[in-house]
Amino acid sequence: MDVHLSIHGRQGLAGQLYRQLRAGIVDGRLAPGERLPSTRDLATKLGVSRKTTLEAFERLIAEGYLRARAGDGTFVSHELARLAPQPMPPGPGSGPIWETLPDVLPRTAPDARPAFDFVSGVTDKTLFPFDKWRSCVGHALRLQARGQGAYRDPAGEPDLRLAVSRYLAFSRAVVSNWQDVIVTQGAQQAIDLMARVVIRPGDVVAVEDPGYPPARIAFSALGAQLACVPVDAQGLVVDALPDNARLVYVTPSHQFPLGMAMSLERRVALLEWAQRRGALVLEDDYDGEFRFAGRPMDSLKSLDNAGVVAYVGTFSKTIFPELRIGYIIPPPPLGNAMRRAKQVGDWHSCTLTQTALAKFMLDGYFAKHLRRMHKEYAARRAALLDHLDGPLAPWFAPNAPAAGIHLVAHLNRAQDEGAVIARAATASIGLYGIAGMYGGQAPVPGILFGYGGIGVADIHAGMAKLANAMAAARP
Repeated sequence: MDVHLSIHGRQGLAGQLYRQLRAGIVDGRLAPGERLPSTRDLATKLGVSRKTTLEAFERLIAEGYLRARAGDGTFVSHELARLAPQPMPPGPGSGPIWETLPDVLPRTAPDARPAFDFVSGVTDKTLFPFDKWRSCVGHALRLQARGQGAYRDPAGEPDLRLAVSRYLAFSRAVVSNWQDVIVTQGAQQAIDLMARVVIRPGDVVAVEDPGYPPARIAFSALGAQLACVPVDAQGLVVDALPDNARLVYVTPSHQFPLGMAMSLERRVALLEWAQRRGALVLEDDYDGEFRFAGRPMDSLKSLDNAGVVAYVGTFSKTIFPELRIGYIIPPPPLGNAMRRAKQVGDWHSCTLTQTALAKFMLDGYFAKHLRRMHKEYAARRAALLDHLDGPLAPWFAPNAPAAGIHLVAHLNRAQDEGAVIARAATASIGLYGIAGMYGGQAPVPGILFGYGGIGVADIHAGMAKLANAMAAARP
C-alpha cells in the first residue's frame, strides 16, 4: 500500500488512522479499487493493536470509503472515482467592477505596524470602560437566555433605537421617533444600503473632492457615475453640483479629510438644491461628537424640513470600530425600503451587542465615556499641533479644524507626499497621504494625521523623531 501513515502519541489511535486513510482516499493517493493490507498486517506494521485497525476500517466501510469482500480483502470504493481531480470548468466569474475597485483600507500585518502610527479612523480601546461594558453584556445575555430563539426586526432592537433617538436629539439636534432609526453594521453598511435603495446603474452621485474613499467605492460598485465636487473653506461648493445628481454624499460637520465645517449658507443652499432637483442628501456625521472650540455644529438633518436628508452615524469613532454598530435615519418615504434592504442583506445586526449598547447608553455610561474621550482627544490634538506649528513648521502647514480625531497638514516647499511617507517609515512612523482621496490630481500634497489611536506621550515622541528625519533629509 503506497501511502504514508504515522502515529503520534498513544491517544486516539483509531481516529488518527481513520483520518489519514480517509485523506489518502479522498485526495487520490489511494486509488479506487486498490487493495488495502489486512488489519492484522497493518496493526503489526504500525505497532498498534488489531482492535485499533479494525475500528478504523469498520468506520471507513460504514461510511462507504472502503468495500470488504469476504475471503478476498478490503478495497477502496469505486464510488470515489467520481471525485478524481478534473479540469476546473470556466465559472461565471466576478463582475468587472470588482476587479478594479481598490481596497477600502490599507492592510498591515500586526507585527509590521509602526511604533508611532498616525492612522485615522481608529480609537484607543485602553480608555474604554470594559468593566461597565461587561456588566451590560451580562445583562444582555440574561435577557437572551430568557427569550425564545427567533429572527428579530431588521431595523434593530427597540431599546437601542430609543437610546440613539434620545442621544441624537440632545447632542445633534436631530429630532426623530425611535421607529425612524435603523441599526446597521457600522456607517459603511448604512451608506451601502441607502445606495442600493436609491441608486440605479448609471445614476450620477455627487461626492466631495477630496472625500471619503469607502463611500465612493460603495457607489461605484453599484454602477453609479461619480461626480467629484470641490470643497472650499465653507465646505461643498453647491454651485458646482451637477443638475442630474440623484444623490449627494457629504460630511458637513467635519469634512473628510480636510476638516472644515459646512457654513450655514451652504447648508441652506444644498437643502434648497436637493428639494428643487428631487435628490437625496446623504449626511455622514462620522465624528461630530468631538468639537474642541465653539458650540457643537448642528447636523444638516436638523435643518431639513423637506425630507431630503438621510442621516448616518456610527459608534466606531466613539467606542471602537470592531463593535460594528451604526445607524441611519432615512427620509420617511424610504423607511420601509431601507428595512427590506437590511433584511435582504443580513436580516438584522447582532442583538446581543445591540441590547448591551442600549443599556450602556441608557444607564449613562456612554455619555460619561464621551466626556472622558473629549478631554483626551483635546490633549492629543494640542500635542500634535505643538509640533506641527513648532519644530515641523518648515515642512508642514496644518489645517486645524475645531472638531474630529484627525487633521490634515499640507506639505510645504513642493515636497513629494510619497517621499515624506517613506522617510517617516524609516523611523517607524506611520504617515498617510491624502492624494488618493481626490478624484483627480491633488492640488496640494498633504498628510492625514489621526490621533484617535495614539497617546499624548507617543505623539510627542513620534513627532520629535519625525522632525529629526525631516531635518536629516534637508538638502
